[in-house]
Parts: sequence; structure tokens; C-alpha cells
Amino acid sequence: MSTGTRPVLARIVRPVPCVAVAAVAALALTACGGGTEKTESKPAAPAGGTSAAFPVTVEHKYGSTTIEAEPKRVVTLGLSDQDAVLALGVKPVGAVDWFKEQPYGKWPWAEDKWGGTAPQIVGERDEYNIEKIAALKPDLVIAQYSGMKKEQYDTLSKFTKVVAQPKGLPDYGASWQVMTRQIGTSLGKDAQTEKLIAGIDARFRAVREKHPEFAGKTLAVADSFEAGKYSAFTRTDPKAIFFSELGFALKPEIDALAKPGWNVAELSAEKLNVLDVDRLVWVTSSTESDNRIKAEPLYKKLKVHQEKRDLFVPYQDPDIGAAFSFNTVLSIPYAIDEIEPLVAALE
Repeated sequence: MSTGTRPVLARIVRPVPCVAVAAVAALALTACGGGTEKTESKPAAPAGGTSAAFPVTVEHKYGSTTIEAEPKRVVTLGLSDQDAVLALGVKPVGAVDWFKEQPYGKWPWAEDKWGGTAPQIVGERDEYNIEKIAALKPDLVIAQYSGMKKEQYDTLSKFTKVVAQPKGLPDYGASWQVMTRQIGTSLGKDAQTEKLIAGIDARFRAVREKHPEFAGKTLAVADSFEAGKYSAFTRTDPKAIFFSELGFALKPEIDALAKPGWNVAELSAEKLNVLDVDRLVWVTSSTESDNRIKAEPLYKKLKVHQEKRDLFVPYQDPDIGAAFSFNTVLSIPYAIDEIEPLVAALE
């Protein structure tokens, strides 16, 4: 799987040693006075907020969690979970890092939602600093777009409520709609959540109606962080999902080439022919990467390149690739505004 300064996706999770988990759990319990229940935690006191929506029970990968009162101190551990939480009017007190950029401040789709309040960074990808999380005294931890392990869930559940990944789906395999609804239910904001989702669905529908020519055309999304190595994203990846919702068809051969549980098919230069589609979107970290890909002799032979049906967009500056990598209720409108004219110009 691709690894680089701009992560593709944390589909493969580094395991957390059980001894380390047990040690941190002891520290967290000492600090926060947690219980021993594994599937549903019970803080000593409610969060202080009351709402007719509560209590709510949310099913997830590791069981179910009942939240008795409106959460006031929320920590997000999914790579993009903070966006949906922010969109629903709650500022997380803690979040994880993804793009080697703190999730506070930079992204144009979320900057105004954060305002002047920065969250504590409590981890990177699926490696969490449990002591930092405990010190924030959260009344809810959300981990939707994550690869949280059972040991991590059990440790966190000793001192706070935890809503883990959606039930019945692979890690990082849930749609933005599913994850947004899980988050909305956890926050007691189902009605607001449905309104947000309907708004985003309408944005996608408007693009499809404006560009009926997108329908039926195959599109692939790819990147390359290293010479001679290329990654094509499968249908479960947010980038591919984004373009499918714009109306494009994805190429099943890419899924067939991916290892089980991976969101990318790793390709050598000799396998680049799988990317000879109607439209090819490269999302890269630098113009140097773009030039390297274009200089590859086997890439030069592809019709998609020869006929100028390939598009190179950056992850950042402007933050186009980051926006459809997040693929959230906050980032999608920005991504559509930026990418629609670029893809349409290839027609």
C-alpha cells in the first residue's frame, strides 16, 4: 500500500501491543475513575446537557453504546470524523492527525467552523495517545473513519463512551452517509444530520444533471509517491466514491487487483494499462511527481494520456485532493466546486 508524506488511507493498521494497552488503561482509570464494562462505558455523571433525543443507543463494530445525555466534550479518532461533528455544531476537544497537518485551521471547508478553538492532537491515524485522551475528560469518543482495534476500544470504554466503526462493514469501508448518520445519532442530532445529507445528495445530483455525459464513462483515481510504484483506488475508497457520485463508472479490474482489505491496488509500471480508462485523475503531492508519472515510458503509451483525458490535481495548495480524500459533508461542496470544471474540461 502506498505510504508517503500525504497518506493514501490507513487501511492497514499497525497493531497496538496488548501490554501497552493494559498499562495505559491503568493510567487512564487512575486519572478518570472508569469502570470495567467492555461494551458500554458508564461515566460517573452525565455530560451536563439534556435533550429530548437522549438516551440514544448506537450499534457499532464492537457492540452498542448508550449515551444518556448530550455530549459536551467530544474526541474524534477517525481521520475525517471531525468534519461531520463540526458540521453538526460541535467542536471536538481532541482529534487525530492525517495529512501531517493538524486538523485545525488549514482546510478551507472547515476553517470557519473551528474558529479560534484548536483541538488537542491525540494521535495519528490509528495510533492513539490514550493518556492525552483521558486528560481531556471526554464524555464521548467517536471513531468512524478509523481502524480502531478491540483492545483500544476496550481501554477507552473504561473511562468514556465510545462509538466505534459502523457494524458489518470493513474498516474505512463505510460511506460518508453511513458515518455521518452514526455521528449524528451519537450527538442526538438525527434531523439536522438528514438535512445535511440531503443537501450533499442534491449537490451531487445537480452535477449529474448538468453533465449527463459523465454517465457510463469509466474513471480511475490514482497516485504515485515513489518511482515505478502506482496506486489505483478501489470502489470503497472515498476518492473513488466521490467520482462515482458525480456520475462516473468505476473499473472493476482495479478492485480485483487489490489485496483483501486494501483500498488500493498497487501497480508496477507494467500494470499501468489498467488505468487506460475514459477519464484518469491523478492526485499527487508535487509537480515533481506529476512530471515523473508523465515521463514513464509505459504511461506515455496509454490512450488516456495520449488523448489528454488525464488530469493531475494536488492534495494541497489548492486542497482539491484533500477535499475528496476526506469526502465529508463539509469537504464535498468544496471538492465539487474545484473539480467539476476541471473534469468537464476533459470532455
